[in-house]
Amino acid sequence: MSSTSIYLGWRNIFGCYKIATELRNRIMRETDLPISFALSTNKTVAKVGTGQAKPNGQLQIPFGYEKEFLAPLSVKKIPMVGDKTYHILRDMGIEKIKTVQEMPVQLMEQVFGQNGIAIWKKANGIDTTPVEQYNEQKSISTETTFEQDTIDMHHMRRVLVSMTEKLAFQLRSDEKLTACVTIKIRYADFNTHTMQARIPYTAIDDILIEKVMELFNKLFQRRILIRLIGIKFSHLVQGAYQMQLFHDINEKIQLYQTMDSLRRRFGKDAIVSAAGLE
Repeated sequence: MSSTSIYLGWRNIFGCYKIATELRNRIMRETDLPISFALSTNKTVAKVGTGQAKPNGQLQIPFGYEKEFLAPLSVKKIPMVGDKTYHILRDMGIEKIKTVQEMPVQLMEQVFGQNGIAIWKKANGIDTTPVEQYNEQKSISTETTFEQDTIDMHHMRRVLVSMTEKLAFQLRSDEKLTACVTIKIRYADFNTHTMQARIPYTAIDDILIEKVMELFNKLFQRRILIRLIGIKFSHLVQGAYQMQLFHDINEKIQLYQTMDSLRRRFGKDAIVSAAGLE
């Protein structure tokens, strides 16, 4: 069964519902397949509306009626509300989106952290994220420019550990794995050097930190002041990390899962390893 969420700025809605209807009719006529869509002023409301239009229907939620449309629906209809969040909301006596709309946003933040703010906004039909063309991400990277050029190895290693942990968390959050690690060093004279290495696909901190440090130690040979260091993970593929028999400890995997859960709730800087602390 096909479905489509259609988001357009309210100034551009005039006439679009007719065009979308004609497109849906053509798809059904030429493919003999059912298709549903919803037209709204933002992506969140359009997505929820599409769910309400299924299995084979269409909806238009006019500008200004977003909250009214969402209010009578179950809180489980809010994007980002999974089974665990749903049960917490139900334990709080919250069943309908209207109740979330009437709650102080501070209370949602107190219970769910930053995710609580996002859930409250979606419940109120607030979503300013733009529609972006999909492009498969090939790499992720980060770099740090020091306030003062440095040769402090302990400080640079702490920064590298911290950057690696954040990138690894991003990989796991996006359900991606990397197979290539690149290190960049820019010296005080602005000469820049890089070194990379291929590794088995992974998103685990320990493996990535070990490779980052290995490359950094090989690359840092000039022993002069450093202005910038950077890390890049490339050759990304979609997938979740699989434990390697005899190499991984189940408790360690559970530790990563717990740490990631805390970061999603309280922010990516909420928890770091001792090696990455200043």
